[in-house]
Amino acid sequence: MTQDNAHFPQLWQPADLVASRQVNKESILELIRWAPEGISRAEIAQQLGVSRATVSAVVDRLIDAGLVLERGEGVSRGGRRPIVLEIAADGGRVIGVDIGATHLAVMVTDLRGRVLAESLIDIDVQAGARRTLGEVDTLVRETVRQAGCLWDAIQAIGVGVPGPVITLEGTVSTPPLMPGWDGFPIRDYLVGQWSKTVTVDNDADLGALGEWAFGAGQQESSLTYIKIGTGIGCGILLDGRIYHGAQGTAGEIGHMTISADGPPCSCGNYGCLEAMAGGRAIAERAQLAVKAGQRTLLAGGGPVEAITARQVAEAALAGDAVSQQLLGDAGRHIGSAVAALVNLLNPGLVLIGGGVAQAGNHLLRPLREAALQRSLRASMRSTRIEVGALGRKATAMGAVALALSRTFHQYFDGGRTQERQTTGVEAAAQTN
Repeated sequence: MTQDNAHFPQLWQPADLVASRQVNKESILELIRWAPEGISRAEIAQQLGVSRATVSAVVDRLIDAGLVLERGEGVSRGGRRPIVLEIAADGGRVIGVDIGATHLAVMVTDLRGRVLAESLIDIDVQAGARRTLGEVDTLVRETVRQAGCLWDAIQAIGVGVPGPVITLEGTVSTPPLMPGWDGFPIRDYLVGQWSKTVTVDNDADLGALGEWAFGAGQQESSLTYIKIGTGIGCGILLDGRIYHGAQGTAGEIGHMTISADGPPCSCGNYGCLEAMAGGRAIAERAQLAVKAGQRTLLAGGGPVEAITARQVAEAALAGDAVSQQLLGDAGRHIGSAVAALVNLLNPGLVLIGGGVAQAGNHLLRPLREAALQRSLRASMRSTRIEVGALGRKATAMGAVALALSRTFHQYFDGGRTQERQTTGVEAAAQTN
């Protein structure tokens, strides 16, 4: 997978940039980062409304730091041919980590976001913070070795977790899928392990960021990303910024009540969307169907209690009617929640991601039908509902995007990256 053509919406204006020399420096770097064919000093000066001398001074520093290089001569529009600038891909490496309820994914990329190595293993996040983070440390170091790079080359690491994150503290707050993790200093613990800049955020928020940066959400300033895995979460991008809410718990769509008389949920309530349509709920209903003697491809393949949502999706794609019915029911429940989001936020794009989303139209068709039926026509008219382009890799790539931004912006502030406003993707990930 390569992201040479990745593009971030230009959510800032030149008039805002000239107010701060610091922002000018970062914005020059942003333009170089996301110009697919490279960009010249003159083009940067023109787009930002600053002098050519200002641009040249900053660019020279970036070249000296090994972050930018001169690729060669570009196309002349009259006069001398300009020198085209681009990010120095080998100026360092970053890591994206996706800690799921039952999986752990790690990616190592260069400074253009091109994946050099990736790893995926099964885990149980309920095993506790220290044990799980020990597995994270082991897999991260193993993947760095697979990438063929030294640990000293790692500039920053982004980490996604399946729970509400207090971003400034790098902790999770009462996470239903992560018992024992409440208040654990995840970021500080990993900084102690790695001695690197570490950023921790919610997995669905990073999924939204990944799709916006590298996937189906490019050019969109307002989108929602619904991650359907063991649980269900939602990343919300409004006017180019991830909306975290007052305490980092915005987007917990999985705990929206669908049926007051529904099954118990891990959060302590009843009839939550996650308890009705999450991966764990789908698996449990499939297990009940097998125990009830229904004819299904899921029967006879091993212990009934071991049936997973992934197996249900695979059986549905193979034509299994029971599995298709289970996914259809889940899709209709999720579609009702999507309708509420569309009526409330009116995003231009709703992206469906996570492992269960790989079931395709068996989930997506009933989801769309329910969303259309239950939303205001005016709201839905401008909203598209699609499957994310990055699949199960969206969260890890969102973590990569955030790590890349940390890498570049810490150059300008001497490493003070945890408590300040920035431009580009890092600003998109900050709390409004």
